[in-house]
Amino acid sequence: MQFSRSRIAVAAALLALAAMGGVVVAQMESGDRGILPIDSSGTLEVSGIEVDVGGADADSARYAGWRIAQREGFKKLWAQVNKRPVSQAPSLSDSTLDGLVSSIVVEKEQIGPNRYIATLGVLFDRSLAGQLLGVSGDVRRSAPMLVIPVTFSGGAATGVELKNGWQRAWAQFRTSQSPINYVRVSGLGVDPLLVNAAQARRPSRSSWRNLLDLYGAANVLIAEVKVDRLYPGGPAKAHFTGRFGPDGQMLGSFDLTAKDSADLPRMMAEGVRQMDQLFAQAFDAGIVRGDSSLIILPPVPVKEEEEEKPTTELAVTQVQLLVASPDAATLNAASSSLRSLPGVEGVTEASLALGGTSRLVVSYRGDAATLRSALSAAGWSVDYEGGLMRISRGGAAATP
Repeated sequence: MQFSRSRIAVAAALLALAAMGGVVVAQMESGDRGILPIDSSGTLEVSGIEVDVGGADADSARYAGWRIAQREGFKKLWAQVNKRPVSQAPSLSDSTLDGLVSSIVVEKEQIGPNRYIATLGVLFDRSLAGQLLGVSGDVRRSAPMLVIPVTFSGGAATGVELKNGWQRAWAQFRTSQSPINYVRVSGLGVDPLLVNAAQARRPSRSSWRNLLDLYGAANVLIAEVKVDRLYPGGPAKAHFTGRFGPDGQMLGSFDLTAKDSADLPRMMAEGVRQMDQLFAQAFDAGIVRGDSSLIILPPVPVKEEEEEKPTTELAVTQVQLLVASPDAATLNAASSSLRSLPGVEGVTEASLALGGTSRLVVSYRGDAATLRSALSAAGWSVDYEGGLMRISRGGAAATP
């Protein structure tokens, strides 16, 4: 274990203050809270792998033990994922496993001069090992669930107000394979004031609504454990209970034992694993789900009434045009060109004179001056003749 210089300085200061009365030391210990949850979204974990191996020296024995843990860990995880015996798991080479393993977790170890005895866990990279393990990329997850760990010990109930083994086990639990989308608190900041043992028994749904909105959850899961010890440091028996919702709906319970105080972390970790299975079964049964009455919906934005702007529509004007029509094709082309002008709503033939000049009536939304400008922009030459517009192509008016 390594200690930083700042920690050594703080320890020296606390010892000096303890010699002056010890009041400050007691205050510092009472504020010892907060265990940050680990992020396990990108890993797959298998734990409880026991190794006992010898070697030429301590480092060689330890390296060999980790190699064995990688091999057995992959097979054990493959069997768990595929629900098949470990004997059917594929055997991978050590070089392949080195690329899949993210890290080795030392749960317990004893290092001798040429022997290594340990209980290890192995973390596999989810993106690399998922395909070999048959793990699909998408896992059906529940709505966000705020989990509150509560410990009953010595007649007192504790949540995250102080560091304790139950909250530590939940903080260290890897949730990547769980169907429950847990929202775990660290015990830092305002967590001890809001997420505590008293809140777990509070029936007011209004306070729950505000709390769940603060932590971004849709409902609450309460994980309780009651620890009874025969004597300090001796065997312990724990009764675990899972509850759901503000009303504390009972989901189930189970018992575990620890042979001594050193075995308590193992018991708590196993309790979290079984509690997760309990919550997962309730989720599959449709019990654990979000509650719309506990979700604060954002206010509906009030749409400002837009000021109605007065719109003035131009009246439709009937304008008569004279156009040269040496043949039917020329007349049809002229009519099509006129219909394509903006504002023109219709073109009718008032008089037809193939080989001469035909008269067309154009229904135009606007006045004659605007139509003349539109015709000029479209490449027509426009002249007035006898109160009528004469149009022609080529930049000059056609001779009648």
